[in-house]
Parts: sequence; C-alpha cells; structure tokens
Amino acid sequence: MKRLLLVEDDVTLGETLKELLEADNFDVTWVKDGEKALDETFAKEYDLLLLDVKVPFINGFELLKDLRESGNSTPAIFITALTDINSLSQGFESGADDYIKKPFDFDELLIRIKALIKKSFNSHSNIIKYRNISYDIEKEEIKRDGETIHLPPFEKKLLKVFLQNIGKTISKEEIALKISEGEEISEKALRVHINKLRKAGFDIKNMRGIGYRLEEEA
Repeated sequence: MKRLLLVEDDVTLGETLKELLEADNFDVTWVKDGEKALDETFAKEYDLLLLDVKVPFINGFELLKDLRESGNSTPAIFITALTDINSLSQGFESGADDYIKKPFDFDELLIRIKALIKKSFNSHSNIIKYRNISYDIEKEEIKRDGETIHLPPFEKKLLKVFLQNIGKTISKEEIALKISEGEEISEKALRVHINKLRKAGFDIKNMRGIGYRLEEEA
C-alpha cells in the first residue's frame, strides 16, 4: 500500500480527498499545516506528497523547498487555487513534480499521482521487470516465474529502494534513512535483510566501504 502525505487545511476537501484516496488503496496521512507536515516527513517515508500552498505556519512552497534542500526527493504535487504564472513558476522552482489547479477532477488527480509513482521507479509501466522477477508498483506484489514471493514488510521497503535505483550504488546511510523511519538500524541488521533479498533472487552487491547496488539485468 502506497503512503501519501496530504497537506490541506480545508477540512471539507481534506476529508473528501482522504476518503477517495483510501478507497483507491492509498495509506493517507492528512495534516492541516506545514509544521506538522515537516514532522511527518522526518518520522516516515512517503511515496508521494500532495501539498496545498496556502496552509498555516509553513506554506507549501517553503515546505517543499526545505525538504528538497534536506535531500528529500519524494515526488510532490501541488494542489492550489493559485493560477497565475508566477505561482506556477514558484511551485516548480521549489521542487514540485506536478501542479494541479483547484477545482480539479479527482480522476485526473489520481492519474497524475499514479504516473508520478511509476516515474519514481524510472518506469512508464506499472510492472517492473528484473530478470525472472516482476514487481507490481501499485499492488506491491512480487512474482518469480509467475509464482508470488512473500516478503516481510521491512524487506519490501528495502526492495523498493533498490528497484528505484537499479544499477546505482546506494550508501548505507541513505538506505537506513529511507527504511528506518526515525529508528536506528545497525549495519548487521541491514546485512541480514539484504541477504534475504539475495535469497529471493535479487543480485545485490556489497560495494565495500560505500554501500550496496542492485545489479542490472544480466
């Protein structure tokens, strides 16, 4: 289930979006101001940020700018009544991936959300292929030769990080930041979880002193 952070101070719209997104199988955390949103992004890893601009304490533009400067690359969509070109420009300059103007059609928003999540896996398809293994981005289902592979939640989070970075070396610190959600994870524990992914068929190399890399398809 994909995690989505919704930042919206309009109670009616917030309740409606939360209900509709949850009905589409998203795990939605809804907050009404920028400070709470900032706290949430440090406490959890999200698949997508859905941000209103005019929210209390820290507006959406400043919030996303701060997140991008801190290294947070979570896909983000602004939902706003601001329609002038300067606001549009400011939204993208702050690090937005997309921008949708109120009022909007929910089905259009859903299309944009799903497209951005696929893009975060460097894919235009909902299915990621890795050798004889397939990963369904929306359902988070893993299959090897058509047979379902069952992984514990922690390994599934770890696998997502590797699938979003196939062929790239990821530092141990970056991996820990993305999967630990504020709790410390020892290097030994990380090795144990990575070994479980190797046994499931993923060719993860230890780049000594640097981090780990999921090798590209042979």
